[in-house]
Amino acid sequence: MDQTAAFNALVRAYHSDLYRYAYWLSHDAAIAEDCVQETFVRAWRNWQQLRDQSKVKAWLLTILRREHARIYQRQPQAEHLDVDEMTFPAPEPHDDTQVQQLRSLIAQLPLEYREPLLMQLVVGLSGEQIGEVLGLEKNAVMVRLHRAREKLKQMANVQFPASQQESS
Repeated sequence: MDQTAAFNALVRAYHSDLYRYAYWLSHDAAIAEDCVQETFVRAWRNWQQLRDQSKVKAWLLTILRREHARIYQRQPQAEHLDVDEMTFPAPEPHDDTQVQQLRSLIAQLPLEYREPLLMQLVVGLSGEQIGEVLGLEKNAVMVRLHRAREKLKQMANVQFPASQQESS
């Protein structure tokens, strides 16, 4: 398979995952698509630097995260968004109440826990892959994932009415 065909296969394989993650980061479809497109442009330019094909997804997510940060660096300071202050997009109409509540709870997690959790849930990365993207050891990622889940459980106990807790 030539380089162009291999890269096209890579785009087809990872576009959806990258878009979903970019949308979670930006909460804007146009910005998410711009991030994904720029990610693939940068990946194409640096294709020869990728030595381990098994790490391509983590490599692409690293590029995406950097591109997302660049977008906000290029905006005037008045328009700069604080990632910790961002709200998540409105749930889709077909989402049930539990999904809406879970989205709301995830949005309240500190960034250090929310980011690896979303990488696992939205993009499907392993602990090792998340560590590669975030520059952390796998054990540190696993601790953050565990703490994220524990915090979600604690928040759910506080926010969900007792009658819902008992019926679940």
